[in-house]
Amino acid sequence: MADSDPASFLTQANAILRKNLTYQKRNVWSNVRLIMIPFYLCLVLVGIQALFDSQVSNSLDNQCGCKCIHKTRDETCQMVCGVEYSTRDQAVFCAIPNPQPWPPLILIPLPRNRVVDANLTNVSCKQRNNCPVTILFTGNNQSLGATLSRNLFRRSFPMNYSDLLFSLADNVLATTYKGSPTNYLDAGIVSDRFIYNIQSRCTPNSKVSFSLGQSPLNFTKEMRCGQGLNLWINSSREINDDIFKGYLKGNSEGMINEIVAAYDLLDTNRTNFNVNIWYNATYQDDSGNMPPKLLRVPRLVSLMSNAYLQYLKSPRTRMLLEFVKEMPKPETKLRLDIASLIGAVFFTWVILLLFPVILTSLVYEKQQRLRIIMKMHGLGDGPYWMITYTYFLAISTSYVICLMIFGSAIGLNFFRLNDYSIHFVFYFLYINLQISLAFLASSAFSNVETASVVAYIYVFGSGLLGWLLFQFLIEELSFPRRWIFVMELYPGFSLFRGLYEFAQYAFQGSLTRRQGMKWKDISDSSMDKVFYIIIVEWFFSLIAAYYIDKMSSSGKDLLFFLKNPFNKYLLPQRPSLQKQVSAVSVEMEKLDVTQESEKVQKLMRAQRTSHAIVCNTMKKVYPGRDGNPPKMAVRGLSLAVPSGECFGMLGPNGAGKTSFINMMTGLVKPTSGSAFVQGLDICTDMDRVYTSMGVCPQHDLLWETLSGREHLFFYGRLKNLKDSKLDQAVEESLKSVNLLHGGVADKPAGKYSGGMKRRLSVAISLIGSPKVVYMDEPSTGLDPASRMNLWTVIKRAKTNTAIILTTHSMEEAEFLCDRLGIFVDGRLQCIGNPKELKGRYGGSYVLTMTTASEHEKDVEVLVQDVSPNAKKIYNIAGTQKFEIPKEEVRISEVFQAVEKAKSTLKVFAWGLADTTLEDVFIKVARSGQAFNVFS
Repeated sequence: MADSDPASFLTQANAILRKNLTYQKRNVWSNVRLIMIPFYLCLVLVGIQALFDSQVSNSLDNQCGCKCIHKTRDETCQMVCGVEYSTRDQAVFCAIPNPQPWPPLILIPLPRNRVVDANLTNVSCKQRNNCPVTILFTGNNQSLGATLSRNLFRRSFPMNYSDLLFSLADNVLATTYKGSPTNYLDAGIVSDRFIYNIQSRCTPNSKVSFSLGQSPLNFTKEMRCGQGLNLWINSSREINDDIFKGYLKGNSEGMINEIVAAYDLLDTNRTNFNVNIWYNATYQDDSGNMPPKLLRVPRLVSLMSNAYLQYLKSPRTRMLLEFVKEMPKPETKLRLDIASLIGAVFFTWVILLLFPVILTSLVYEKQQRLRIIMKMHGLGDGPYWMITYTYFLAISTSYVICLMIFGSAIGLNFFRLNDYSIHFVFYFLYINLQISLAFLASSAFSNVETASVVAYIYVFGSGLLGWLLFQFLIEELSFPRRWIFVMELYPGFSLFRGLYEFAQYAFQGSLTRRQGMKWKDISDSSMDKVFYIIIVEWFFSLIAAYYIDKMSSSGKDLLFFLKNPFNKYLLPQRPSLQKQVSAVSVEMEKLDVTQESEKVQKLMRAQRTSHAIVCNTMKKVYPGRDGNPPKMAVRGLSLAVPSGECFGMLGPNGAGKTSFINMMTGLVKPTSGSAFVQGLDICTDMDRVYTSMGVCPQHDLLWETLSGREHLFFYGRLKNLKDSKLDQAVEESLKSVNLLHGGVADKPAGKYSGGMKRRLSVAISLIGSPKVVYMDEPSTGLDPASRMNLWTVIKRAKTNTAIILTTHSMEEAEFLCDRLGIFVDGRLQCIGNPKELKGRYGGSYVLTMTTASEHEKDVEVLVQDVSPNAKKIYNIAGTQKFEIPKEEVRISEVFQAVEKAKSTLKVFAWGLADTTLEDVFIKVARSGQAFNVFS
């Protein structure tokens, strides 16, 4: 027997938690397969990395060269590796104890991109591809600027091959090739492009060759003369407009004008050397790093320093920057962490694969209406959300922890180099967002297959778009960063951005043998912005999901708060029609229905009542949509059902029975009127009503993997049954519906037959001896024996219970129901016990007679003689049916007339029947529908 108090929050939470754990136990292999997905993908990444290492990293071209040198008489040799045995490409991997010194270079634009003159108008040199190299000057002293600019470039190029580096450093050497990450091989010298010697005046076709370095790092370069051009600009503001044109950006005429550098002499004089050097920093290496460009800047500083020394001292004064060189290095190998580079898209798929799992689980409960039946049996929204959310969070957390363990165990630097705590925090935040999004998205789907297809499109589409589009935009420095932030508002891109940053730090860490991302790197890596986006979206999506769920379960419009509260006064009313319909309905209302309404009014005035259910003028109006008028499903229903009574509600489809049941079970609120269950208002005390209520829906709403016993334990806990009371109630329920024998109780419900499922649904509705039970066609689909057994169970259960039962079986209604009400178009047309209704609406006999077709007229004459008011209601192939008023005939008279007719007519068969409950139902339903059409 259920406790009088409703199940507490913790009791409900305990019930659904136990149900989820049992469900999880039944699907353990599905969970194992789910958790193994990260393991398989990590193995794929390891395989890709191993293939790359064997074919690329460990190939002979990407390691220091070796040679087998004969050192013994038996012609054996010893493998010796070093620079002297390497090709030029292999040499960079060898140990370099004494790195090659390189002459310092400045970076100049390509000839076709150079500034031509102060007005930027002369384009003839661009066509000849020999535009000068331009350096801008400004400052407070133009005459000083003119002097220093004359000292900047030499007029000739004397070459001293005995001291080549000194000779090269005494001139201004330039290249159009940007710097490299290291200076073991200067990209400007080893490339195929020319080296330019910038002079104040060039001899046509002047060029010179020189050799530099030792084999295999020796290079012969051709050096050409480059015309230097110094332009004075009046202010630094004009320089700002000229020098920061941007990398490969044209002016209004489409010309590209790039400047080598600009010197702002400021207040420089003979006693004060104060110079700002401006240069275009948009030249970068492919990864967007700045340091390679800085290798070209020292020569610009040296150039101006020497010009100033010559101004102070003499033209022969020099303080040369003779060479630049790297630090010594040991032998190295190519280490490219390909697994980390492509890990971003792989792990995007891995994390997002949880989304379809969660979404389909939620939609499954919605599609199978399991959420509704749990709510009907007393499960509140709070416990459901808390346990379901925690349940999915626990699964997701286990999933990502296994991912981190698998990835680290098999050696992926993506996990091993980056801080594990950052990994976990990022994944934990995102799986919370993902669960919230799944709850939010579940409100848009009612079919598992559709939800699954859309979810997997989202999973793989997000990974591919992140890899092919979003990553490209991140690395494209000209793309505005604010649009990157906007794109990260899409959850798939915020996940990809975080994984991309992990991948970049792991790749760089593997390349340089350093650690990856640490907490101090959060701001530099933009991970802090990703964290903020995920947290904010998590908060708002969770609130939106909960709000939509509450509105949909209560039947309210999502934007109800935006509706004008004065609309009902502004919209045109039709009082005359409403009054007319009301007057007609009062006039046509049957006496029994009126008496029921009067009884309800007396019960409403009484302080206490023995009636379990009291409904007082309940109405339900569904708002009109798409231009359709409002639909009145229930029209002022008044009904009182005492404890111990089974009330049968009969009516055609669409009569409003389901709307009435939905109001009584708390799924929708009444538009007007009130109803009380055990003295509790269904509008304000529904949580307490649930503890004394049972529901058997028309369709079996069961978990296919849970057994019958586990179903009853779950719903028993929702009814606040505990310990021995719960065990006893479950055993009694299983026994009452004949599910206790043969191990049926412990089989999954998905393996039950239709009749067994129906019996289990009835047992669920009756567990805990509820005070009120609603049964919607409980015996549908049962064989006669099972149906009779089920009726016996229901009849036994109504002793201390008020039952409202809907059915289309008149036999079931007569067997179970103490009273019946025929419901048509939202109204009770009549009410009473089956015998009363048949007596009230069935005042006629039905005579059926089958003869030869030629005797049909004779049969009609015979019936008219017996009863002048008899009506023919059926006629086909010699078989005729007549409705004979009871007050006009006696049964003996009918028998005598038929026996007399047999002597003159050939009567094949005949029969006389009293009016059935089915006849009453059809008659009342037709008259009720005719009235509603009229009204």
